[in-house]
Amino acid sequence: MKMLRFRSSSIKSLSQEIQCTVRLLDDTELPCIIQRDTKGQFLIDHVCNHFSLLEKDYFGIRFVDPEKQRHWLEPNKSVVKQMKSQPPYTMCFRAKFYPSEPMKVKEELTRYLLYLQIKRDIFHGRLLCSLSDAASLGAYTLQAELGDYEPHEHPEGYVGEIKLFPKQTQKLERKMEQIHKNELRGQSPAVAELNLLQKAHTLETYGVDPHPCKDSSGATAFIGFTATGFVVFQGNKRIQLLRWFDVSKLKFDGKTFYVHGVQKEKKIVLTYHTSTPAACKHLWKCGVENQAFYKYEKSSQIKTVSSSNIFFKGRRFRFSGRVAKEVIEASTKIQRTPPEVHRSTLAQSRSYYSLSKQLITNAETTKSCLPFPDESEEQPPMDGGEQLTLNDQSTSEEEKEKETQNEKDEIGEFKCESEEENSDEALTISEQVYNPSASVLPTPVEDGGIDLLFNSHPPGNQRDEGGSYDDDELDANETALLIAKEEELKEVKRVLTSNFELLTSNKHLNAMAKCFVKLLLVGFGLMLFAFPLLLVLLESDIDASFLREIRQTPEFEQFHNEYYCPLRQWLACKVYYILDKLGSS
Repeated sequence: MKMLRFRSSSIKSLSQEIQCTVRLLDDTELPCIIQRDTKGQFLIDHVCNHFSLLEKDYFGIRFVDPEKQRHWLEPNKSVVKQMKSQPPYTMCFRAKFYPSEPMKVKEELTRYLLYLQIKRDIFHGRLLCSLSDAASLGAYTLQAELGDYEPHEHPEGYVGEIKLFPKQTQKLERKMEQIHKNELRGQSPAVAELNLLQKAHTLETYGVDPHPCKDSSGATAFIGFTATGFVVFQGNKRIQLLRWFDVSKLKFDGKTFYVHGVQKEKKIVLTYHTSTPAACKHLWKCGVENQAFYKYEKSSQIKTVSSSNIFFKGRRFRFSGRVAKEVIEASTKIQRTPPEVHRSTLAQSRSYYSLSKQLITNAETTKSCLPFPDESEEQPPMDGGEQLTLNDQSTSEEEKEKETQNEKDEIGEFKCESEEENSDEALTISEQVYNPSASVLPTPVEDGGIDLLFNSHPPGNQRDEGGSYDDDELDANETALLIAKEEELKEVKRVLTSNFELLTSNKHLNAMAKCFVKLLLVGFGLMLFAFPLLLVLLESDIDASFLREIRQTPEFEQFHNEYYCPLRQWLACKVYYILDKLGSS
């Protein structure tokens, strides 16, 4: 593929060329050469021109720094100044804002790219859904990728060869196959992709890029931003939804993230704690951008926001770009002939194969370390439908034996390759002990749970060839960490309980300190007001009615004659004495 070279008017920077690679949604790579002063917008435009994409406001370029922290490439800043690693750089082209109404996306090309993003969200566990919804989403994917069901082309069990979900059971595969056979015949790839987008946008986690955090009680939660507003998830349930018009301000200070808003006609402040200041800053930026994109009517209404109430403290940031309503309005004015869409097939996608191999190769090591679950226990269902689980109770003994044998075969096939892989890869807990009520959304941390993320500094990510950091590898690690041990969850609960007790005790100390400071401030304020008034009463000749009434009271006369006059006389004597001493010397 021909590389693009961005040239600058600066003679000094002409020789300072830097190679970078942008990984696209279909896992192909687009290389280019930039200069030190190349802005992020040029790189975004280059990728969009590669696709001939006009509705480009939904997309952005993301990269991962050496501390495994994600960042969105800012269009108005130099690429080199934003990158924290050494070149060559590797970045990823991803959907940044998800359309609230996919039907209003005009071009088939844009819908196809959004479809690829949703497919990634499903595979990496970011799109939470029931078994019936998962079957529909999987069937739409099969129709878009494989076309109509044909018996001679799609033998029995053909769905099992395609990994679309991180927890893909035989029951799910049978439902997907049934819908693909009987309900979707005749749908073109474009129609199937649109149907998948329509189905996905009705789910609670549509467009959610989960940010792990802890609330004020120490409980683990995941913050996300959608077209509707600010959302918080715990486990597989949404526990908080604050619509964008009810969010008045987003702030952060260090590792603490604040959401000021209105709920049930009352002002509220929600507080969350992230693992690092960089993660908190990234969370704040994502929130500010999503609020600006979905809330405002015009981009001219957007103002620069600060992360702090104090004007000289904190970060300042302004969303640059068009808002959602302007993007939809611009889409209606597109009059060109639709560009050709070059679709990739399931077999051509690199991440689906690589992550499936990672889950398989790590399974054998973990099985020997973990207790086998009680098969008589049922997995708890999810609200709104049957929860997608690995240990489906309807699976017969024969199917279980067949599944076990297939897994052993796959382990043998990839065992040699897994020995050559980096030994620092995140260990995947066996899928057989996965508890869907633990944490369905991904957590970007190493093996050991989310407490390691908050209690220690995350280790640096292993680098690709050439020194770049891989966003896809981080996605794979997130999916692997969805599978958690029950013993580890008990330990996490114990640690959170102790942290909560410590936090509660500190709150009492902070409350006492605040009360003492308030008392000092009130006393100082009263003195500033009372002292000038007392001087006016005692020394001035102002004969105002209210001052005369105060002077005539017995209490004031007693104070003036018995305390103030002797004190003034004593001070005058001392002053004269000091002046005489100074004059004689």
